[in-house]
Amino acid sequence: MTESEFRAIFKDMILLFTDFGLQGPYVGQMKTVLAAIEPNMPVIDLMHDAPVFDSKAAAYLLASLVAEMPQGAVVLAVVDPGVGSQRRALAVEADGRWYVGPDNGLFELVMRRSRRFQAYEIAWCPAKLSASFHGRDLFAPVAARLSRGDRPDMLPLAQEEVRRPEWPDDWAVAIYLDRFGNVMTGLRASQMPAGACILAGGRLLKTRRTFFEAEPGEAFWYSNSCGLVEIAVNQGDASEILSLVLGSPVQVIPCVESAKTGRIP
Repeated sequence: MTESEFRAIFKDMILLFTDFGLQGPYVGQMKTVLAAIEPNMPVIDLMHDAPVFDSKAAAYLLASLVAEMPQGAVVLAVVDPGVGSQRRALAVEADGRWYVGPDNGLFELVMRRSRRFQAYEIAWCPAKLSASFHGRDLFAPVAARLSRGDRPDMLPLAQEEVRRPEWPDDWAVAIYLDRFGNVMTGLRASQMPAGACILAGGRLLKTRRTFFEAEPGEAFWYSNSCGLVEIAVNQGDASEILSLVLGSPVQVIPCVESAKTGRIP
């Protein structure tokens, strides 16, 4: 790719994906760095309540959001419990988008589901790098420079150096709880067998297309707007009613077989 081609592609916006939350100074500090380097670049808060300290759960969640990201976007993603350790700083170009963040599996599902990707170790280092906030000091400057078409010093990595092949393609656990108590899983709805039920919290849940199709108080699963299997209760808190927390396992069950036996397997 030539420099002019590079500049033409990677120029649209920066999206922030973190577990920082909106309280405190952290998101604001990163945005300050981005604005200082590239003041005219739109910066979008994709989400700041990604699963705390959990790069694996965050990886499945991030991958589900890729379809909504425009070509040319730069995703600055920081879920980084290993900050200050020997883990690498990573930049990944996948299907016309850049992802910048720690090398802890956060981009595994993005890479796995992309048509092509190239991972790089970020070799550039700022003059001042704190031990505890690489999101501000390292990842934000790199993301800003990539967004305007500049390439900081980066070293290409072989795929096997950054992959997590032991992780499943679809992960049957709760990966995110929203403020309504709905529970997202690491399962893609498109991969669910026809007529499947979900066993969660000791209850067998049938699928519904929308909340409107469920009776008030009914627990069910549906394909959410990100394409993930989500567990919900119409006008209720599924996480509380089904006693589900982050990491709670769920199971895919053929509804027909359950109906025949009259019991939950």
